[in-house]
Amino acid sequence: MTDKPTVVALDIDGTLIDHDDGLSPAVIDAVRRTAQQVPVVLATGRAWSTTAPIAQRLRLPADGFVVCSNGARTMRYPDGTVVDERTFDPATVIRSVRRYAPNARMAVEDADGSYLVTAPFPDGDLGANARMRVVTDDELAPQPVTRLIIRDPEQSESDFVQLAERLGLHGVSYFVGWTAWLDIAPEGVDKSTGLKVALAQLDLDPSGLLAIGDGRNDIEMLTYAGHGVAMGSAPDEVKLAADEVTKSVQDDGAAAVLNRWF
Repeated sequence: MTDKPTVVALDIDGTLIDHDDGLSPAVIDAVRRTAQQVPVVLATGRAWSTTAPIAQRLRLPADGFVVCSNGARTMRYPDGTVVDERTFDPATVIRSVRRYAPNARMAVEDADGSYLVTAPFPDGDLGANARMRVVTDDELAPQPVTRLIIRDPEQSESDFVQLAERLGLHGVSYFVGWTAWLDIAPEGVDKSTGLKVALAQLDLDPSGLLAIGDGRNDIEMLTYAGHGVAMGSAPDEVKLAADEVTKSVQDDGAAAVLNRWF
């Protein structure tokens, strides 16, 4: 991309925030400066309840948009109005998980921003101070949901790549996370789904979109954007999908890209 971007989409975890630490001053400064010039859309797997505080820290202007739940929810910021929502019935997937990964923990987002979980998730996994309520498998999803999270701290990332294959997932989309984490989404839904909604609201074209991300759930966003940037710590398939690879999150790679134009 040679022309200045007209809109920017940013993943959060692993892109703006290190998995173990918070936002760095360099990233905060770069994003705030960018948001003063063009719309900045956070595009994340997080729920609205854990996305909104990041938007507040970055001082994103009012009347913007955030894409949550890997594209299943597009929200207006800061009031949290749902602009677009995609759901699915996860009952079949839940039964398959219990068959192939009996020790896995599962979670869905509740309407109030809390999580229903089959067992407590490790601290910080669902976001700082996330509220969880332990329920049975049958109580987990009595109605359609925006996503189903599968997590097993005892397993590895490669184990979960194999699990996704064993589950034989049909009629849904799925993304393997940076660790033993699997996100199940409605069929055909990914971050680009929500970005299309946001850009239509903003009356902007994706050719002017700069997108930065680090995970497999960012691939569609990076290819949808006029210029997609993968973080230095991204898996190889994410880097291959991008137009450019920047430095890692620990080295403020997102800030380095934004500082080029803003």
